[in-house]
Amino acid sequence: MFSRIFGKPKEEPSTLSTLDKLNETLEMLEKKEKVLQKKIAMEIEKAKEFTRLKNKRAAIQCLKRKKLYEVQVEQLGNFQLRIHDQMIMLEGAKATTETVDALRSGASAMKAIQKATNIDDVDKTMDEINEQTENMKQIQEALSTPIGTAADIDEDELEAELEDLEGADLEEQLIQPSTHQLPQAQTYRPTPVPAKKLPTKNTEEEDELAALQAEMAL
Repeated sequence: MFSRIFGKPKEEPSTLSTLDKLNETLEMLEKKEKVLQKKIAMEIEKAKEFTRLKNKRAAIQCLKRKKLYEVQVEQLGNFQLRIHDQMIMLEGAKATTETVDALRSGASAMKAIQKATNIDDVDKTMDEINEQTENMKQIQEALSTPIGTAADIDEDELEAELEDLEGADLEEQLIQPSTHQLPQAQTYRPTPVPAKKLPTKNTEEEDELAALQAEMAL
């Protein structure tokens, strides 16, 4: 009903669209200022020309128009300053809003994480991990223990077995007769006889010499 009477509420413009609009307005004001500066320069030239022509009234009219243009230029300068100020404020507000949104998103994410990881669940999980770790240690110790350790052997049985061994060794020493080692008889070693020197066999030259001597004797 209220929408029919007052019409639909206008949607608030976004920060970006507002900044675009301000930029367009600023460009338009700068263009107008340039046009006015050109007009001011023209009126000054006209005033100089009329002054040279001794037309004082026309020169004064040119200067009056120049003054009006300068007032407009000053107004345009103030407008531009206001727009710049507005743009700076909007850009700062935009940065602030984005920062707040980012912080809000981070807080929501942290809240969701904390909700998903309840402290009771964490404690329960840690207890389960500690229990499993202890069980694994016990299993490893059981597997690493050798079968039939020295602690399982009865020391009394070992003492009795040692006494039996000592008694058997003593009995064996008593039964075995004692034997004395006789001195070894000296063996006779005959004096070596030097071998006779056998006649060496005549060489072929010696045989020929002997035959020649025999022939000469004849």
